[in-house]
Amino acid sequence: MSEQSKSSQAPDRTPRVVIVGAGIAGVQTAVALREQGWRGAITLLGDEPHQPYDRPPLSKAVLLGKADGSTFDVDFPALGIDLQLSRPVTGLAPDAHVVETADGPVPYDYAVIATGADPIHLPGGESQPGVHLLRTLDDAERLRPVLAARKRIVVVGAGWIGAEFATAARESGCPVTVVEASDRPLAGALPAEVAGHMTSWYTEAGAELRTGVPVDSVRPGAVELADGTTLPADAVVVGIGARPATGWLGGSGIELAPQDGSVVADKWLHTSAPDVFAVGDCASFPSARYGRRLLIHHWDNALQGPRTVAENIARGDAPGLVYDPVPYFWSEQFGRFVQYAGHHPAADTLIWRGDPAGAAWTVLWLREGALVALLAVGRPRDLAQGRKLIERGTRLDPDRAALASVPLKSAAR
Repeated sequence: MSEQSKSSQAPDRTPRVVIVGAGIAGVQTAVALREQGWRGAITLLGDEPHQPYDRPPLSKAVLLGKADGSTFDVDFPALGIDLQLSRPVTGLAPDAHVVETADGPVPYDYAVIATGADPIHLPGGESQPGVHLLRTLDDAERLRPVLAARKRIVVVGAGWIGAEFATAARESGCPVTVVEASDRPLAGALPAEVAGHMTSWYTEAGAELRTGVPVDSVRPGAVELADGTTLPADAVVVGIGARPATGWLGGSGIELAPQDGSVVADKWLHTSAPDVFAVGDCASFPSARYGRRLLIHHWDNALQGPRTVAENIARGDAPGLVYDPVPYFWSEQFGRFVQYAGHHPAADTLIWRGDPAGAAWTVLWLREGALVALLAVGRPRDLAQGRKLIERGTRLDPDRAALASVPLKSAAR
């Protein structure tokens, strides 16, 4: 705790952590604080009216009507966590140690920014009827009857969310066309030589994929493409990315990264303001492992980061715990289980394990002989072993690593 917050804290007042955001990063931070022995007050502010819930099932079981929700199994009252729903924040005043809300200020001794990311809207599509996003429980609930009625759907964006939604829509029997402005699916996540092999997955599932053509406009019942094509659409689902939800921090003095708007956190997940931490999709952090700042919009980061924040708050002035994970995420699309670990842009060597035209294969990325990332399609054992090798900075024998029949761990030098 900074000297400023110590001096302003009355001797008889219980110290308080205020967590802004009741998604997985915020909830896990609150739970982890209790696990780390924090005995002070914990206030968790959420802007939605729903009990906190997990997001991955929204594009799967919840969307398909196989589950009513994905509420976290957390007994907030038993843990002494003051959960305040429907209380969106409007600002942060670090000098006063106050979180601003429409219902008044909330004082803190430590604040944790865990507001996640907001989906990017299709320009001109916000006001059009039948245009949907898939980010919240309410979004999924609005889309369930669309799938149940087997409506004609145009999906804008062939990223992770677009592919997962298209998978669910085809499983429901909906005619689906996916439009992607880039020349391949997952263009922002994977290199062409890898993502190109995923193009056929759409056709095999009965979905039409149109690449290399952006959307020009959306009107009731149709999507107009830049090449003049008109696609009939009873519903349009937009999945073109997300940005850190940090607009409410304007004027706070909290440093934001100019390129992406993320909260600039240090290796302990501190922000530029005393006693303020940031975690999850809204925060970027420096990775010594990869030699660059990382912004990770995936579930595992929102699960792992809170443990670092909670321990550093509970330690007080003790040396902090450094956050430098091996990034990990997964996706279920078109009958395939896709997993990724690491960070491949700095790699200098790519190795294939298995036939990418087949049902199961893996791509390895090495830097100076050491494994730094891998993508596993239907090969969970490769992922489990590879993740450990990345954590250890293990060098691999490239010839043995390319043999799909050989356990990946056996390729270690």
